[in-house]
This record gives sequence, C-alpha cells and structure tokens, in this order.
Amino acid sequence: MNSGYVGVIGRANAGKSTLVNVLVGEKVAIVSPKPQTTRDAIMGVLTREDYQIVFVDTPGLYRAKNALSQTMMKTTQTTARDVDLILFVHDGHAGVTDEDISLMKRYSSGDIPMVIAYTKIDIMPKENIPADVKKLYEAGIDCDVFPVSARKGTNIKNLEHELAKRLPEGEKVIPDDIVSDKSAKFMVAEIMREKILLKYDKEIPHGVAIVVNTFKQGENGVWDINLDIVCEKPNHKAILIGKQGGALKEVASFARRDMEKFLGAKVFLTTYVKVKEDWRDRPDLMRDYGYDPKKNNS
Repeated sequence: MNSGYVGVIGRANAGKSTLVNVLVGEKVAIVSPKPQTTRDAIMGVLTREDYQIVFVDTPGLYRAKNALSQTMMKTTQTTARDVDLILFVHDGHAGVTDEDISLMKRYSSGDIPMVIAYTKIDIMPKENIPADVKKLYEAGIDCDVFPVSARKGTNIKNLEHELAKRLPEGEKVIPDDIVSDKSAKFMVAEIMREKILLKYDKEIPHGVAIVVNTFKQGENGVWDINLDIVCEKPNHKAILIGKQGGALKEVASFARRDMEKFLGAKVFLTTYVKVKEDWRDRPDLMRDYGYDPKKNNS
C-alpha cells in the first residue's frame, strides 16, 4: 500500500481546512471566512484499503505582524520540509497573481513533489479555469493542477487518488481508528474560537485565545466544560460580552451545540472573558495558550 504525509499549504483563506475536512470525511479543523483561522498544524487521517494519506493542515501564508503570526509561519515552513508531498491549495476564485506564482515556485522548487488544488470553482466563471492553468504552466509551474470544489465535492475523488498515487509504498503510519492528532479538549477550544471568528468582525476574533480550565464528563454523561476567552483590550472584552451579556450568550450557545455534536453528549458550558494585553507578542502567555514560539525553530 501507499502511505505518507501530505502538507496542506497555501494563502490564508484559500480553503485548506475545508478541503481537508472533506477529504478526511470528518471535521478535524475549524473553518471560517476569515484569515488566520488555523493557528497550528492539524493532522487529518484518511485511511483506505490500499492507501493512507495523513494530511497536515497548516496556517495560511501571509505577512506576519506579531509573534503569534511569526510562530504560525514557522509552523508552515517546518511542515513543508517534513512531508512526503505538498498539496498547495490556491483560491481559484481570486485568480492568479505574480505573488501566487512566486509562492508556488518557492514550495515546488525543493526535493518534495507538489500538487496544486485550485479551489472554489463552484463560485467562479468556468472559462477562467483553463486560462489560469495555462498561466501557471507558462510561468514555469510544473505541477499537476486539480480544479476542485470542496463544497460541491467536484473532482475531490480524482485529487484523492492522485495524492495516494504520489505517496511512497509502505505500511500505515497511523492506526486505523485515528482521524486526527488533536485531542477532544483541543477541538472543544477550537470550536469556541470558530464561533467567535464567525460572529465578531475586524481585529477582535484574531486577538482571542481559548483556555479550557475544566473538561470532564460526569457520571450522568454530561460534559462539564469551563473555559476562558482571552482578549487583548478592555474594549474588546466589552464587545465580546455585549449588552447585558447577550453577545457572549449567543456565541456560547452556538459553540455548545457544536460541542455536543462533536462529543456525542450533553454539554454544560461556562465561559468567562479575560483581558491579557498584547498576549500575541508575549512568549510566556503564548506558551500558556498553546502557541510555543520555540517549537518550530529547529
């Protein structure tokens, strides 16, 4: 059989996490229409009878503005060096720029082979696809390009089979019953962050960290989850809470429903909002919140 690791790389908001979730068949990464949704490398495992693909979803490529985003970019760069195959995800709906071509060349110029997923073809003129693919080839991008729609499932199977074919022969690298390397506690925190990304605008959701203080299941089967929503400014806290706590109640209700779906049981959720100014530029707090600046320095 064929098995190995596929690094999923591309610009912020290109649709990487959505594509990984569809390929794996389960939600292993949160999604939102905002950049910086994915902050860490998240593994999603697809196991078939004759192949196993271990996807490593990475933070989107963009210009780093603080210590947190610098750490996220290091995560992506490290992943690109440590996989068997790179899946570069490009937002086809956004067209192809010279900067896109430069990024693709950077990741296709090494020893690791690369395949391009040209996404979101369900929301763009079909005639743009061959023109963009031609532009890539004329620019020297010597990779197979797969136009896909994760939302519609278009060409997903063909992409899956191509990725499997490109992986080396060998035994499974992950046990059959595992679909992600992340714990349930991690996913609960990510679900909370996803709902904040979806509800709030501008800078506020990007300056939020989630700290799970209590995560335990009682004898009655109900999960007791107590978490802190950490933001950077007092006025952000006021916005997160909303008038008479209405905004926080609404987002917590959405999160609780998804947590119950994910855990398969009832959830009693308690949330608090705390302020830690400029935590994204403070390595000690970043480590406390699960984003170690030194983790990807090797």
